[in-house]
Amino acid sequence: MSVLDKNIEESDQNFDYNKEDAINALKKEFGQQFSNSKSVREQHTDTTTIHESKLPDGVVFAENQDDVKRTIEICNKYKCPIIPFGVGSSLEGHVNALYGGVSIDLNNMNKILNVSPEDSFAVVQPGVTREQLNTYLRDTGLFFPIDPGANASLGGMTATNASGTNAVRYGTMKDNVIALRVVMPNGEIVKTANKAKKSAAGYDLTRLMVGSEGTLGIITEITLKLYGIPEVIAGGRVTFPSIKDATEAVIMVIQSGIPVARIELLDEEQVKACNAYSKLDLPEEPLLLLEFHGSEASVKEQSELFSEIATDFGGSNFEWTSNNEQRNKLWKARHDAYYATKSSKPDLEYIATDVCVPISRLSECIMETQEDLKKYNLYGHIVGHVGDGNFHVQLMVNPKDKNEINVLNTFLDRLSKRAINMDGTCTGEHGIGQGKKQYLIDELGSSVNFMKRIKSTLDPNNIMNPGKVF
Repeated sequence: MSVLDKNIEESDQNFDYNKEDAINALKKEFGQQFSNSKSVREQHTDTTTIHESKLPDGVVFAENQDDVKRTIEICNKYKCPIIPFGVGSSLEGHVNALYGGVSIDLNNMNKILNVSPEDSFAVVQPGVTREQLNTYLRDTGLFFPIDPGANASLGGMTATNASGTNAVRYGTMKDNVIALRVVMPNGEIVKTANKAKKSAAGYDLTRLMVGSEGTLGIITEITLKLYGIPEVIAGGRVTFPSIKDATEAVIMVIQSGIPVARIELLDEEQVKACNAYSKLDLPEEPLLLLEFHGSEASVKEQSELFSEIATDFGGSNFEWTSNNEQRNKLWKARHDAYYATKSSKPDLEYIATDVCVPISRLSECIMETQEDLKKYNLYGHIVGHVGDGNFHVQLMVNPKDKNEINVLNTFLDRLSKRAINMDGTCTGEHGIGQGKKQYLIDELGSSVNFMKRIKSTLDPNNIMNPGKVF
């Protein structure tokens, strides 16, 4: 158990509900769409972090919005917790049933309801995945750019305000969700907006729901912005003598207004792991991977401008291509970073965390984090979405070693507080979940009290994903 998990249990340990009546009511209502078998419940808990897994008491497999509505109405009656479940790829224990209750599986709500090429939007159900949508869109000349790495559900991506490698150009989920339909904790269905690209009509309920982590309602329909597939996509990579040189080159690129689509940093330890796993021969120095989108002429110009800047900061070993196969080969180190880290210590367990700071503080934050990894003798690699100041630490630890877990918690505590002290955030894209509750208070102070008031007003029985965010 982490210190954060302990804090959660101590702060909200008296949560209780009428379990037997709730389960019987759900069985009667949903028949075979409901299961409380142990194997099914085990599939609907957290499996991607070191947080202790907490099983729900049952699972409802929703087929449509009405199923969601009826589930919520029953659960609200019996004060039964509800935990929304997509593909389960979240990294901060979002799908853990901390106080029992019912997991509502949204994977069967996986229809693409409407695509309007003229208006560049798509309407999807929450179980549609990122890859599924882009496969469907191929013949339209459009795509959806947000790429968190995993083939996550779009409902989960919306609920956690996901982003990823393309965020420097295309933004995060909150920048690309036009409207939502949400079933609220009392069973009422709310439309947060129409489909116009902008609106000055009332409070922005759409953005309130994006990133709410299932604590305010369950998303049943999402209207997303789409973008034209670029005429040319060029990729490249370049190495630098130090993290400082690499990040200063990135700062200059951003300040120069070069519209880079992706710009990723791998520290030297991550490069070593990728060389071993992917059979590469990269110089074991900090590595930048880039991607440019546009016309042939604009991409050529952007690549040349970046090369000039990179050279000024000691960049070398340049490789560039617009050939798709070759570009994927250039990016192989980034694509395999997760697997490279895991394979380097196969007897240990993987944990990932992230922070985000103003880009001017990025190199300082990364270097201090590297020093802490050495200081605490922890095995970890750094991968950064450096165009927006966000980086991840991929750690391999022994969860059975209490001393190592204590050291890990110290490291994670220092990392989150370091980012906050640099006027950044404890989570760039993983969310708060159950793992970073105390840091939300450190980061936002009394503002959290207003979030709690919103939560208690909309969800007075505290049934929506309790124990997360607050």
